[in-house]
Amino acid sequence: MKLTENFSLSEFECRCGCKMPKDVFENIKLLAIQLQEIRDCFNARIMINSAYRCVKHNSSIGSNNSSQHILGKAADIVIGGNSPDEVADKIESMIEDKELSLGGLGRYNTFTHIDIRSNRSRWDNRTV
Repeated sequence: MKLTENFSLSEFECRCGCKMPKDVFENIKLLAIQLQEIRDCFNARIMINSAYRCVKHNSSIGSNNSSQHILGKAADIVIGGNSPDEVADKIESMIEDKELSLGGLGRYNTFTHIDIRSNRSRWDNRTV
C-alpha cells in the first residue's frame, strides 16, 4: 500500500512480521508525510532502517518501552550521499523554518532518528 509518492506501508512495518494495530497505522501515515517532505528537500532516496516496532521486537533489540517506535511515530533513517550529521542539521533547519512537524531528533553514528511526538526532544547518541 502506497502512503505517499515515495513511501509504502511495507517500509514501516515491524521486522518481526506482526500485524500493525490501527492506531499505529494512523501515526505511520502522519510520519510518512513528514518523511516525504524530507525526501523532497534532499531530492534523494531515504532508507528506513526501523519504523514501527511491536513491544516484543522493541524489547528484543534492547530499546525501552517509552520508544516512539512502539507508537508508530518514529523512524531511523539514512539518506544516501549525506552523513547522519548532515541529515540531522538539515532536518533541524526544516523544523525551525516550520517546514516539518517533528518533535524528536536523535543523532547516531550511522543513522538519524526522527519522530512526530508533540514535544521537542533532542539527543546525541554518537560514540567516538
